[in-house]
Amino acid sequence: MLTDIFAYRYQSRPIWQEYTDLEKRLLNQAFGVVKDAIPYYDSGGSLIKSNEAKWKSLHDKLARELGVDELSHRYFSYIRKAPNGVDVPITDRHTWDYVCSQFVKSSFSGQCAPDIFIKERISFIELAMRLRGEEVAADNSQLHQKILKAKSRVQLSTALRVPGDPVKGVQARNSLVNDTYNNQVAELNERFRRAGAPLAYHNGFIQITQDEMIEENIAKPFWDLVTGPVWENVDIDMKEALDRRDSNGKDPAFYAARALESTIKVISKNKGWTRGNEKGAANYIDNLISKANGRFLDVWEGELLKDYFSKVRNPFGHGPGPSPMPEFSLVQTDWAIEIAMSWIRSLIRRFNEN
Repeated sequence: MLTDIFAYRYQSRPIWQEYTDLEKRLLNQAFGVVKDAIPYYDSGGSLIKSNEAKWKSLHDKLARELGVDELSHRYFSYIRKAPNGVDVPITDRHTWDYVCSQFVKSSFSGQCAPDIFIKERISFIELAMRLRGEEVAADNSQLHQKILKAKSRVQLSTALRVPGDPVKGVQARNSLVNDTYNNQVAELNERFRRAGAPLAYHNGFIQITQDEMIEENIAKPFWDLVTGPVWENVDIDMKEALDRRDSNGKDPAFYAARALESTIKVISKNKGWTRGNEKGAANYIDNLISKANGRFLDVWEGELLKDYFSKVRNPFGHGPGPSPMPEFSLVQTDWAIEIAMSWIRSLIRRFNEN
């Protein structure tokens, strides 16, 4: 199975010119975040079997993508003296977290370009944080069912006079899981910032950031809002837009506009405003500005949105025929993506509030 990794997405986009103590420190710190997110041992020093399997899976996935049998040597040999004084060769193996640690924190000896070396190790960090993020998302998706079960226990505990509220316990545990993971993501992104690496982790992917102010005020709030399954297509298309922009790919602004259109369609459908005869984004925007629907958007906002689609999405969504092939400059592409993010953030906030 193919696995999407950072090193491949950005193989044609140089990021690091050299490997210095700054990069070495970053990889060590990032690996520490991963060990916090997926601990190999519990607080008592005992192996967590389920997490051992996760570390092996992470190792195997990245090794396959890099085309190697192992990220670092797992088996090792040494000589032990037997009671009779005879040297006995012993073969043993390292734990999976140690093998991964040796890979991520290995010394750079010029065996490849610094950019490739660092990207391959950042790929491990990305895969591990993605795995943990998927686990947190799964826990969140089961929260409703867990609450229902807890409520049934509340009725039983009331009859038996058992103290404590199981519902609050379930909610508290879920909040702790989310808060812990969010703090780990925040630490990773802060480590990137302090190392001067133009990167940020959002929803399973490490991507290039263009501007610290944009990242803090537009990108981060955007990614925080599109974590739920209802916004999955929005998340996918915006990541595609960023990847295409960062790798000088084709039509990144088109995918940003797709993400925005998906947001509008989700809101229209979930509000019960979709009629089924809509022919394009403009018709869905009409659903949002309709007076009969309570004017989710003001008319002037709808006009701005329609203008965005006519200028950004439509030229790339149709063949140009004999006309010149439409193309945005990098500055225009950044603008189109940032505007789409801002609109999506605003629309989802309104949707959540209503």
